[in-house]
Amino acid sequence: MRGSFLSIAIVIATAIGIAIYVWGLDAIGAHFVKEGGPVVIALITLLIVIIALVVERMLSLKKAQGNESMPVFLRKVQQAVNAGDVDGAMALCDKQRGSLAAVLHAGLSRYKATEKMEDRKEAMDEVKQAIEESTLLEVPILERNLTAMATIASIGTMVGLFGTVLGMIRAFMAFSSGGTPDAATLSRGISEALVNTAGGIAIAIIAIVGYNYFTTKVDGYTYMIDEASQSVVDALAARKPGSPAPRVAASSVTTPAAPGAAAPLAGTSTTNPNQPR
Repeated sequence: MRGSFLSIAIVIATAIGIAIYVWGLDAIGAHFVKEGGPVVIALITLLIVIIALVVERMLSLKKAQGNESMPVFLRKVQQAVNAGDVDGAMALCDKQRGSLAAVLHAGLSRYKATEKMEDRKEAMDEVKQAIEESTLLEVPILERNLTAMATIASIGTMVGLFGTVLGMIRAFMAFSSGGTPDAATLSRGISEALVNTAGGIAIAIIAIVGYNYFTTKVDGYTYMIDEASQSVVDALAARKPGSPAPRVAASSVTTPAAPGAAAPLAGTSTTNPNQPR
């Protein structure tokens, strides 16, 4: 279904392009666009397709983000993991949905499955592998149709150039007839060239801006997924199976010196001997 979106969009856009060229342009008073000739149908088709892809990418990336903002969601997951509530963290992922939630859920699920393993290093390696596999599945979804947008940016320019060449051929044919050039044929050829040039440039601008915008957004999502996955893996590795992870390292907690006791040396800290390690 996902792979057929582009094909369906092209078919529908072609039908709409033909209808606009035959009836729509005259109806809206843009009959001058018809001077571009049949190539205008291809340009209208590409314009509709690129608009459809932009809308599809906006909706898809919005869905990939999840219900809450990614930083807020990540903070809640980290708090649950630090508290030893892995099930609660998985429930947050189910509620959040989206690409980041799917990746973290895969890692947390694998961690739950390996809690009874004695070799914790091997267990964490399996968690990392599960996260990597899930990331490999999510990234193509984020990048879907970006290649098509880049292709349209190039094709739009080429189609416009093709129409320009056809228009110039028509214009020069007015001179080849001998005698006085046919002014009507000459002007029609020049109009065809300029209309197609403008159409190709407009499509390329929309496609290039859209491609760069969504590429930057996908890169940001990918970076967030990598950073969030690593932070969750570190939190899981720091805790023992079935027990909450320490919130603060013991070496960083200091207690005030007893009255009359010598002050601690510079660069050292006094630790509470009763503090659990």
